[in-house]
Amino acid sequence: MRVRRRRRGGARALTVAAAAGGAAAGVAIQRRHLRALAHDEDYARLSSPLGGRVLTVTSADGTRLHAETFGPTGAQTLVLAHGWTEQLSFWGPVIRILSAQGLHLVAYDLRGHGRSGPAAEHDYALERFGEDVEAVLATTLGEGGRATVVGHSLGAMSIAAWAVHHDVEARAGAAALVNTGLGDLIAGNLLFGQLAKWLNHPWTSRVFLGSRVRLPSFSSPLQEAVIRYCAFGPTASTGDVAFYERMLIACPPDVRAACGVAMSDMDLWHAVAKLTVPTLVVAGAGDRLTPPAHARRIADALPRPAGLLELPETGHMLPLERPHELAAALSKLVAKPGLAA
Repeated sequence: MRVRRRRRGGARALTVAAAAGGAAAGVAIQRRHLRALAHDEDYARLSSPLGGRVLTVTSADGTRLHAETFGPTGAQTLVLAHGWTEQLSFWGPVIRILSAQGLHLVAYDLRGHGRSGPAAEHDYALERFGEDVEAVLATTLGEGGRATVVGHSLGAMSIAAWAVHHDVEARAGAAALVNTGLGDLIAGNLLFGQLAKWLNHPWTSRVFLGSRVRLPSFSSPLQEAVIRYCAFGPTASTGDVAFYERMLIACPPDVRAACGVAMSDMDLWHAVAKLTVPTLVVAGAGDRLTPPAHARRIADALPRPAGLLELPETGHMLPLERPHELAAALSKLVAKPGLAA
């Protein structure tokens, strides 16, 4: 009996030692990864403060939104709405390029994201996101002023939801929808292959997009690899991926889940007919989350299409991956006759 106890005790000791060794190896990998990020020029550039002028916007239901403005006031205005689990600094590279060209930009954190307050009564319905667009426009535009409204992913869905219930031409001179879809997100998703058909069932779609799983609070090579595969194209830098990763981690799980459920139930294809201003559609050819098929369907249905731009070797995070190409397209859109604010 004593021999057996010793053997069991030895096995326990080996297990504990192995676990400790594994944990130590994990810590070492994590430290090496963080050291590499600390010296990554792209990450440092993206993380540097934008220096915007802070503005607080109150939406129709009382939700308080954090916004910042950039560039000269009185110039052509673009309002930028970021996507799911992102923050307004996601637009940083585009903001820097366009503000240097003399354009006036307004970027805001979506409800529950970044420095904006949580949604009143925890309401993350897409109609509320549309009301947020209207609130930002009403607060930032002068009498009779119009802006070019630009949205990425959920931000573009917010613009579509806004168009359904508001006078688009009274507030906007043009629009741009980037990396987005207006329904059937799972069915067209390229992450799951044939499984997408099964996952597109209403309840499985809600379970997947509405997951409240808490993400690890630290960066790791594995997490970076997963995010890169899901959201980025092959040429994205480590700094690009890490910069978005910090936003994803910072997004509260309940907000992420509530927005995911809203998107899983979304059917905004009818909103396209309401976008009666020149509208540019932009897609990444390698976008696995909202593949170009979504962009083509939107562009085909627009009353006043202003072009379809598909960028090669680009994933879902196009404003980070291709800021110069996107900024050039937006600058061209704003410069079209008749779009003056």
